[in-house]
Amino acid sequence: MSGAEARQAAIDGLQAALATEHAALWCYSLAAAFLTGPAADQADQDARDHLRLRSAVERTLSRLGARAVSAQPAYATPEPVVDADSAAGLLRVAETDALAAWRSLLERSADPAVRRPALNALVEGTLRCARWRVVTGTPPAIPVFPGRDDPT
Repeated sequence: MSGAEARQAAIDGLQAALATEHAALWCYSLAAAFLTGPAADQADQDARDHLRLRSAVERTLSRLGARAVSAQPAYATPEPVVDADSAAGLLRVAETDALAAWRSLLERSADPAVRRPALNALVEGTLRCARWRVVTGTPPAIPVFPGRDDPT
């Protein structure tokens, strides 16, 4: 892969990760309306983590000379969100989707300046996802391949 191809692969992976960070933040905003107590506190912390990740990706894309993809005005949920259980399920899906994007970025880029933050995001996201998997009763808490619900 040429230098230009490698750079474009990193940009494409970063854009995909950014798109999932936008979606995750939207999901956390929706879920906040249904969560209370410790779950609400955890969701608030997780949303701050996603906000930090989103900002970092936007800075990296800017450094690479690429314009960051914008957030959508709204996103489709896999199931209706009507209570705390369905809100927690939405957050499990949002975290799984984000993990898949960060995993893909690791697979696409050879640049240590891109891979290191992606690996950190994957590790931190795996812990967030594990918490929501436990809340929703989705075994195992940490899948063999984080970012995939079905390891097969």
